[in-house]
Amino acid sequence: MSLDVAVLFADHASMIAQPYHLYIERSDPAKNMARYYAMEIGPTMFGEACLTRRWGRIGKRGQEKQHVFEREEEAVRLFLDLLKQKRARGYRPRTTLRYLRG
Repeated sequence: MSLDVAVLFADHASMIAQPYHLYIERSDPAKNMARYYAMEIGPTMFGEACLTRRWGRIGKRGQEKQHVFEREEEAVRLFLDLLKQKRARGYRPRTTLRYLRG
C-alpha cells in the first residue's frame, strides 16, 4: 500500500456523514419582528465537527457562533436540541420566496 492511499482513507474518516443545514424564520408584523436562524455542521481543518449558528434580523448580517466537537454525534445532538428550542419559540421554514429588486 502506498502512502497516497493511506492519506485518502484518513481524509475520508474525518468527513461529515451527511449534510446538516437549516434556515428558519420567525415573523410578526404587529411586533415589528423579522428574525432568522441558520445552522450547519461541517468539518474543521483538523477533522473535528463544527456547528455554526447564525441569527439576526432578516436582511441583516446578524451574529455568528461556532461550536467545535471531537465527534460528529455531539454536534448533531446540539443541532437537534437547538432546533427543538427554536420550533417551540415559533421559528418555521420560510414558505415564500423573497425577490430583491435591482
